[in-house]
Amino acid sequence: MKKITALFLLLAMMLTLTGCPPQDYTSPQVTGYLEVHYIDVGQADCALIECNGEFILIDGGNVADSQLVVSHLQQHGVEELLAVVCTHAHEDHVGGLAGVLAVFRTYHVYAPTRTYSSKCFDDFAHYTDQQDLEITIPQPGDYLSFGGATMTILGPVESYADPNNTSIVVRIDYGTTSFLFTGDMETQAENDMLEHWGEAYDWHADVLKVGHHGSETSTGYRFLREVMPTYGIISVGEGNSYGHPHEEPLSRLDQAGVTLYRTDKLGTILAYSDGKTVTFSWESGNAAPIVPSGTHTSVPGSSHSAPAITYIGNKNSKKLHLPTCSNLPAESNRVLFEDYDAAIAEGYLPCGNCMG
Repeated sequence: MKKITALFLLLAMMLTLTGCPPQDYTSPQVTGYLEVHYIDVGQADCALIECNGEFILIDGGNVADSQLVVSHLQQHGVEELLAVVCTHAHEDHVGGLAGVLAVFRTYHVYAPTRTYSSKCFDDFAHYTDQQDLEITIPQPGDYLSFGGATMTILGPVESYADPNNTSIVVRIDYGTTSFLFTGDMETQAENDMLEHWGEAYDWHADVLKVGHHGSETSTGYRFLREVMPTYGIISVGEGNSYGHPHEEPLSRLDQAGVTLYRTDKLGTILAYSDGKTVTFSWESGNAAPIVPSGTHTSVPGSSHSAPAITYIGNKNSKKLHLPTCSNLPAESNRVLFEDYDAAIAEGYLPCGNCMG
């Protein structure tokens, strides 16, 4: 019995998040497939990630979604979870996790805090404790290998009063494909991450889970330009009272050439990676992804090029604007750029209003 206990403890230590600068590790050998289930939990977030029989759950929807999430996991063969990640303490992310932890043996639980003044977070902490686990607050650069994939923590990089900005940012790499989850992180914290990791870090991800259900406060222009995803997933409830997704981020995503998949239109969305390409399927057979303007056809998993964007500079203020910006200069003060980097090289700075 002592030998078995020692072996279990050793295994747990090996699976614990390890600190290392992102992208400095060697990717594991790719075999099989990685699946990401963007579960339709209405105006909430929940994603199940499977790689060769190992499972990670990111968020759990609202309290009312608990049974739906448990049922989805059971239907897809989940018996235990390597890790549960609560991106932040708001109910639409943590609410369903207590039910998950009550049913499935879990080895690691991550959240940006161990306490929060809500019953649903208290229940989440209670069932974590029932499994003889402690909530781990991960640090930027920590990573966890599972099933041939790697989960890396990229943020938050600072402390914030707003729980949205405390959202744990998770990157999943499998072969040459990558998936990014940002919770409800808003523009300021996104920009702080860009500054923290510096220009040397390659932010590109094939699939971006669009921040904060498509709110205008997230997925800022600077952040989107660094990530440059091919596909975006918006987890959002049909006819929600917040008006999500907002027009501003939808416009930015369209200009960046991102093909959008929305749970309010498609239901639960499944992404599949063989380590080289990403393809999609979805629950509803009566809808289709939203293709960026300037493209003519779209097949799940197909590639597309981003439409050209003309940037407008202000000769006097040296600010660079998108054509849709409400603060465009007078015609006589405008200079046009077709290349963002060329404008920056000439001393222009991104407008805080339209580019975040």
